[in-house]
Amino acid sequence: MGSQPDGMHHVVVREHARLTVDPAPTGSLVEAQVTETAFEWLCRESARLSRTGASLVQIEGRRLLRLDNYVGVVETPCGTRIEILPKSVDGAEDAPAARRLLKRMLARCLDLPRRETGPADIEAFRTPLTEWVMHAFLEELSILVKKGIRFDYRAVREQQPYLRGRLETVRQLRQPPGRAHLFQIEHDVFDADRPENRLLASALDIVRLRTREQRNWRLAHELAAVLHEVPRSQNVAADFRRWQSNRLMGSYRAVRPWCALLLDESVPMSVHGAWRGKSLLFPMETVFERYVEVCLRAQLQPGARLRPQASHEYLCEHAGDRWFNLQPDFLLEAGDSRIVLDTKWKRVDSHLIGTKDKYGLRQADFYQLFAYGHRYLGGAGDMLLVYPVTTDFREALPPFNYTPELQLAVVPFDLISGRLMPVPKTFTERVASLLAPC
Repeated sequence: MGSQPDGMHHVVVREHARLTVDPAPTGSLVEAQVTETAFEWLCRESARLSRTGASLVQIEGRRLLRLDNYVGVVETPCGTRIEILPKSVDGAEDAPAARRLLKRMLARCLDLPRRETGPADIEAFRTPLTEWVMHAFLEELSILVKKGIRFDYRAVREQQPYLRGRLETVRQLRQPPGRAHLFQIEHDVFDADRPENRLLASALDIVRLRTREQRNWRLAHELAAVLHEVPRSQNVAADFRRWQSNRLMGSYRAVRPWCALLLDESVPMSVHGAWRGKSLLFPMETVFERYVEVCLRAQLQPGARLRPQASHEYLCEHAGDRWFNLQPDFLLEAGDSRIVLDTKWKRVDSHLIGTKDKYGLRQADFYQLFAYGHRYLGGAGDMLLVYPVTTDFREALPPFNYTPELQLAVVPFDLISGRLMPVPKTFTERVASLLAPC
């Protein structure tokens, strides 16, 4: 299609994959070839981001990079689109399945409208992540336009050769003699120039410029004709703060999250800089943690609550001050019952039993849970360490006992159903009092 940018090179890999300028296996998700200009840009962008505490890639040589744990899409100025998918949980190198999983998780994590995130929609729209986001935005915007965009009154102060509205006497008296025939007036205009519409028009401009999918391109230009008189947002953050969520603006509720994604208000890390590429990157550990949260919150028993990121306990005290804040991912609570729950986006292999391999678990994570148990549970209670389910990890491991009173269960989480797999028998009663049974 002539309206689309030419020369786009599409690379599909998974997190922690290698990128090289040398030839790489075709169709592999663990290694891919990129152009030298894309390679150099990634190095420069990673150096820029590292100053802010983020890490996009690890440089392993002059011709080899290793991606970090971010997933999403990066577009380089030379026309290379790098789509980074989650590492496979079942061992298969299946890009469509990984893409569907990522879309499902993001839809839940970002509180995106459920109507656009059902299984049928995810299966049917088999395109890269950015095109999926743009398509969803256009669909919601099209529904909004059919219902009618909201107009509002806004005050206009201007200088005209006629009277309209209210004459501003002070400004009029300060007119120089040569302009005494002009009137300083203020009046109200009823139009579509309001923060919500400005943001939608700005997001629509991004879609029109960046989409490479035919139906997205066509729908974007149809909607642009409707919003062509709406001015673009000059301050995205300020306009989002002024976005109204009252009953009269209910028709705008579904399009807002997609608009925020396109304008980088919901994206943890932006790497598109001053050029006109579009990138969406999400730290996979954060996506998994948030996904577990929203799924478990929907399964809470009456009276139970899920408290994320509790931070009121510290590891020790020194000279009258508390040092080293302890922050478990979640506290599951109901009355006097409490469970500490922590998530890890890592692979566990239940076949690697023994003191040497230890199922692939990390000692540092167990030290961390030990501290949580003593500070948040008083040294007596149950804790859950949650990992994604895999073909090698489908059942909870036997309990780990710090003491007879403090125990830890390592439990898989089913990413498809959004539920914890059954916990060990000694945990069943306490967990059942907090979460609905599977």
